Amino acid sequence: MEAAVYTESLRAGGGEKKQTMAAAPATMETEEQAKLRFEMELEFVQCLANPNYLNFLAQRGYFRDRTFVNYFKYLLYWKEPEYAKYLKYPQCLHMLELLQYEHFRKELVNAQCAKFIDEQQLLHWQHYSRKRVRLQQALAEQQQQNITSSK
Repeated sequence: MEAAVYTESLRAGGGEKKQTMAAAPATMETEEQAKLRFEMELEFVQCLANPNYLNFLAQRGYFRDRTFVNYFKYLLYWKEPEYAKYLKYPQCLHMLELLQYEHFRKELVNAQCAKFIDEQQLLHWQHYSRKRVRLQQALAEQQQQNITSSK
């Protein structure tokens, strides 16, 4: 049976702290472990875009755990373009930013708060979908006019 290695990275304050639990001593994170951590953190950060998930975490008291709150600080590196390009749901970055504030974390316990955020996200997506269609139509019309005027 192989030794299971679990690596959790937490950045509290300015420094990085790595905790390793293993049957065999592990000093450095392997490439495979780094890839797995990247994938897990990517998935978790994107889950933050779901206000119902945030409500779930808040109701179960995760936001009262200082280590968990520090983890949100650590995850702010996802705002950097080299990492943000992997995100499918960029609104998760806004939620990650809001989760830095204790007042926001406390409000998420209320299901009505999560519902309001969810509705606002839907309205935002609808607005940008309509706006994008109009911009594409205007661009197509302009290109058509340019083609006919150049003949």
